[in-house]
Amino acid sequence: MKLYEYIQQGGPIMYLLLFVNIIGWSLMLSKFYFINAEIKSADGTSGDLSKELLGQKETQDTATLIELAKQICANYILRVERGLNTVKIIATISPLLGLLGTVIGVLSAFHVMSETGLSDPSNFAKGISMALVTTVGGMIVAIPHFVGHNYLLGMLDKLEASLEKSVIEKVL
Repeated sequence: MKLYEYIQQGGPIMYLLLFVNIIGWSLMLSKFYFINAEIKSADGTSGDLSKELLGQKETQDTATLIELAKQICANYILRVERGLNTVKIIATISPLLGLLGTVIGVLSAFHVMSETGLSDPSNFAKGISMALVTTVGGMIVAIPHFVGHNYLLGMLDKLEASLEKSVIEKVL
């Protein structure tokens, strides 16, 4: 069976899962590229961020400067992190959409069974097939998004640690 036939067999829920999957992969790939570029240019970024603190060096004590450096880095990371929440949401709702398709498929199967009986099992099987296809579709979408989200968070943690260290070294 071809991919298109599976998607068609899953009904509207599978089209929604396909749409969400495309959005999620686009976000993950763009974030991977963007965060990689940020990691490579961390020295330049830390120089820009430390310029904000150098003017306050004479008026603030060391502990305050360190806290300010951490706050500036955290604010920068929040801007870089934008869009990752959407990937997390996709990873979270995809299994639920698959479950919704499962319930709709089983409901459809029982409705057909109550209308026609079991004289033609192929009608009953269509609903069960829809249920199984949407369950698998939800998992296929959710698992890579969950892994990608966690991987990107790890990259962000690495970037944040590198920036904090570099900014603090430049300010102190």
